[in-house]
Amino acid sequence: MLKVAKFGGSSLAGPEQFRQVKKIIEADPARMCVVVSAAGKRYKKDSKVTDLLYLTHAHISYGVSHEDIFSLIEQRYYEIRDVLGLKYDLESEFKRLRSELTSDIPVDYLVSRGEYLTARLMSEYLGYAFIDAAECIVFSYDGQIDYEKTYAVIAEKAARTPRFVMPGFYGAMPNGVIRVMTRGGSDITGAIVANALDADLYENWTDVSGILMADPKVVSNPNAIEYITYQELREMSYMGASVLHEESILPVKEKNIPLNIRNTLRPEDKGTMILENIPEGVASNRMITGIAGRKSYSVITIYQKHISNDTRIIRKTLEMLENYRVDVEHITLGVDSFNVVIPTSQVRDRIYDIISDIKSHVHPESIKMDDSIALIACVGRGMASVPGSSARLFGALGENNINIRMIAQGSEEISIIVGVDNRDFERTIRTLYEGFMSEETENK
Repeated sequence: MLKVAKFGGSSLAGPEQFRQVKKIIEADPARMCVVVSAAGKRYKKDSKVTDLLYLTHAHISYGVSHEDIFSLIEQRYYEIRDVLGLKYDLESEFKRLRSELTSDIPVDYLVSRGEYLTARLMSEYLGYAFIDAAECIVFSYDGQIDYEKTYAVIAEKAARTPRFVMPGFYGAMPNGVIRVMTRGGSDITGAIVANALDADLYENWTDVSGILMADPKVVSNPNAIEYITYQELREMSYMGASVLHEESILPVKEKNIPLNIRNTLRPEDKGTMILENIPEGVASNRMITGIAGRKSYSVITIYQKHISNDTRIIRKTLEMLENYRVDVEHITLGVDSFNVVIPTSQVRDRIYDIISDIKSHVHPESIKMDDSIALIACVGRGMASVPGSSARLFGALGENNINIRMIAQGSEEISIIVGVDNRDFERTIRTLYEGFMSEETENK
């Protein structure tokens, strides 16, 4: 069995966290491939190494002294090395890096050194080989990852050194220039390694024991999700749940590799298992897998008699929104009207121009706009097989005097989305969570 284990910055913040990671790796011989982020925060008011590196570059760019900030980075890595009794030559690394701290230093290269140095120390500490992501993660000149070449290179290197540590977050273009991913990119690196090696399991170790059913800032102590499908996960991520970087899901989903979210500080917790399909016998009896949502949408409603028979009006409206580079989140169609839901942030300064252009080019009978709308999704594969799931949802909101402004449901029936006023956002999430969980408790 082969497991790829990715550890986030909070799992690598200092010597104690390094020790905990080593215990986890040594507890399972199948954890042969390790991907690491840069050292994260040690305590609440601490700084992530990645943030300090970005700040260092900003100071260099503006001609401000960066010495104090860069010294903090050095101290972090010296502390990890010295406390753990490692021998890696950090002095030479920092001497070379300091000589490069000029206005010409590329920001991607400088920022990538956080993952690079963390991986160097971790590889020595575990006794694993070090494989530089710059030699494996292949970017094209257009900034996209060349997955085919990347998978081939990783497989080739792993064949020679099956137990290795690789830094996440960055790769290199064909000319060797370092390129970083978006924030959270180490998740992507881990998924890529799992795909390239046909891993049996991809473990993503972080500071929480899996994915929660609702935002803990809104719902007090929400239950963890034991099993979730990739499709449900995408629905929740799309609706604002802080789960995983979307690109980190695709490489493992492609090969149906299970993804396990685990807690470094509580390795005994099973965490959340993400699968393409939930095997029989382990599926949860919950109708709702999770609840997620986002605030601040605008809804444009266009009225025209028999609009459902004249799709040109819909097409022209969507074309105009595309011209303004506005994302369309949802569309609902009636006999004489249709709604377009768009992010308020994208149209705040030009909504009247957009409405004016729609009137001029589409010529509807009337247009109405509402803003301050929140969208909340109840996601659950169990809803399709449970009669009356929509009625329960709407009933719970009605009993709590929450006005539903709009409703949308996909054809696969794994999510129901309701639109409510922004002011009712938190109350709606709590109402839905408490309603469905209380029913589940009663049915046990």
